[in-house]
Amino acid sequence: MNQPDAIDAFSALAHDTRLAIFRLLVQRGPAGTPAMEVGRLLDLKPSTLSGHLATLKRAGLVTAERQHREILYAPSFDAVNGLVRFLLQDCCGGDKSACAGVVPPDV
Repeated sequence: MNQPDAIDAFSALAHDTRLAIFRLLVQRGPAGTPAMEVGRLLDLKPSTLSGHLATLKRAGLVTAERQHREILYAPSFDAVNGLVRFLLQDCCGGDKSACAGVVPPDV
């Protein structure tokens, strides 16, 4: 992940409602959750919800898949992993032993 993409992702998450939506989608897993279910669970109006989901999608943090009459939203775990790797790529000046327990082994 590059810096402009990381800034877009952080900007998208820097709103209490969008962060709540994203956390809910992460909890629900990769199978996806219908938009109306997200709105019901978080007590959001459809117009408000669609704007927040669009922002998260533009930032690459969620995916959308149409199934019949509903749209399922799911977290993009690849994007989240890329964001974490971006944050930790130079941790401790590259000395992985100094970062034990902080940096996942594949970073």
